[in-house]
Amino acid sequence: MKVIVKNFGEVSVGQPCSIIDIIKQVNPEGLNGYCAAKIDNDPKLVDLRTTLTTDCSVELLDTTNKECLSVLRHTTAHIMAEAVQNLFPEAKITIGPATENGYFYDFDFRPFSREDLDAVEKEMKSIIKKATRLERREVTRNEALEMMTRRGEPYKVELLEAIPEGETITIYQQNNFIDLCRGPHLLNTRPIKGFKLLAASSTYWRGDKKNKSLSRIHGTAFFSKEDLEAYLQYLEDVKNHDHNKIGRELEYFTTVDVIGQGLPLLMPKGAKVVQTMQRWIEDEETRRGYMRTKTPLFAKSDLYKISGHWDHYRDKMFVMGDEEKDKEVFALRPMTCPFQYYVYKNSQKSYRDLPCRYGETSTLFRKEDSGEMHGLTRVRQFTISEGHLIVRPDQMVEEFKGCIDLAKYCLTTLGLQNDVTWHLSKWDPADTEKYIGDAETWNQTEQHIRDILNELNIPFTEDVGEAAFYGPKVDINAKNVYGKEDTMITVQWDAMLAYQYDMYYIDKDGSKVRPNIIHRTSVGCYERTLAWLIEKYEGAFPTWLMPEQVRVLPISEKFLDYAEEVTKALQQNGIEAAIDRRSEKIGYKIRETRMQKVPYALLIGQKEQDERLVAVWNRKDGDLGQCALDQFTDALCKEIRTKSVELTIRKEA
Repeated sequence: MKVIVKNFGEVSVGQPCSIIDIIKQVNPEGLNGYCAAKIDNDPKLVDLRTTLTTDCSVELLDTTNKECLSVLRHTTAHIMAEAVQNLFPEAKITIGPATENGYFYDFDFRPFSREDLDAVEKEMKSIIKKATRLERREVTRNEALEMMTRRGEPYKVELLEAIPEGETITIYQQNNFIDLCRGPHLLNTRPIKGFKLLAASSTYWRGDKKNKSLSRIHGTAFFSKEDLEAYLQYLEDVKNHDHNKIGRELEYFTTVDVIGQGLPLLMPKGAKVVQTMQRWIEDEETRRGYMRTKTPLFAKSDLYKISGHWDHYRDKMFVMGDEEKDKEVFALRPMTCPFQYYVYKNSQKSYRDLPCRYGETSTLFRKEDSGEMHGLTRVRQFTISEGHLIVRPDQMVEEFKGCIDLAKYCLTTLGLQNDVTWHLSKWDPADTEKYIGDAETWNQTEQHIRDILNELNIPFTEDVGEAAFYGPKVDINAKNVYGKEDTMITVQWDAMLAYQYDMYYIDKDGSKVRPNIIHRTSVGCYERTLAWLIEKYEGAFPTWLMPEQVRVLPISEKFLDYAEEVTKALQQNGIEAAIDRRSEKIGYKIRETRMQKVPYALLIGQKEQDERLVAVWNRKDGDLGQCALDQFTDALCKEIRTKSVELTIRKEA
């Protein structure tokens, strides 16, 4: 049998042989440095223990290849699971894959403490130090079932029972630890030079909260201690950019245990930023022909049953009452659409009345799992720039484009347009129970959205199974500082729910016609957008968004009267100005102004008071020199009015 080995040439070997046998022939000294291989240019990594039976080409991958990090991390996850069971024999194993930046393993066990993780790390070091070998074996399904039943691993048994009889099962073993796994894995633990257990969290078996609660351990691993230390430093830097840290330090929001998880308190500064965004969005929507509505925060279950939300979304809703006992059951609203449909239905509409564009600053409630809570990005009560457009089918494309244009305008104004990715979220034809409607309607509406995005030259990816249950959508996503992607803005195409709610309009010929509906947001959830802005700007927002735009700093108390006069003049021009009246040194006041990310400060001393001037400072350049108050006010008002992303009053080059 002939095998072409990349960088080594062609070799002749017996048939069959393993890739390990190939390495022993071409580079025996480097055996422990290889982690995986590729066969015949297939991008899939294969285990070095893989048996070759025909002529082929092989590429050997060593520890310098970044693709091998997944192999290293998967192996480290197995070592971690072994260490856990050595220390806590009652812990049952479930799954433990490699991830983009590390690995995790889920256990049926109590929550792990930091002390537990430290003990597991110590045990892992002991296993790794022994250069423990990992053995790979292929067994029948029945053999694997008998093995896992004997070992008392019910989750592995459940996984095996879902596999058809006759399938070959791959298992890996190191010491007394055995796991079902396709691999690939390292030959032994020698290459694991740097690893760290980062955190513990809770999850559910198969990701379904109806199943048993499990305990997850997150970790990472590298081929060198230096790479590990660099990554840990990166994580520390990321924490310093987390909106949870910055937002609390700058007093934009806080959380309180007795109030509950996912229920943040917006403090005056945070509330001011959200108020500014809300007024801007509402004014912009009005300019674009939207009509404002204000609808209830909860409703009877009957409303959600009509739409299908009760069947498809009830687990995410806060339900008030018991269907078996109470005459009426209510639920806090997770969305506004059915409410606005009844605004539409309140009077008969003709084809001339459409489109009807309804907008509402809506407070919504969603029953997120406790393990999913994070600052302002994943909460149980939030406010959203929600809107629904009731349109004729012939208006749908242009109105959908208008919603995309509004989203792009909002992103650009906030300076976020380059921080997002666009997605066409489609239905999953292999799982039709999740959706309403027929395949033809789904395919047509998805193609309409695809054509619109292509026409607008917006690059996008297509995501199967991410559609709403009633229609496909455009999701505009962004990543937080940890790399987790969240949806910020959504535009949904709905050709279904008008039938559910018996919505219609009178057409030219007097016939009743079902309208189409667009569900959309402008900036999406205000809390999540605030978190995004905090991380993007590290709290130093564009001036128009800042809760404090100018701080007036008298050098001493004798200049306080003029400072008060300056502050009042700024406020009368709509500028968010405050005065620092404390008897502190001016250097201290300036440092604190910088720490609070205030865009501008006006220093008031003897010369400024005598000549009716202000000494201007900004957070980027520092001292900008003196000018007349009216000159500064006019320039700042223009910056705020035009919603400039950058400071416009700057030091001249």
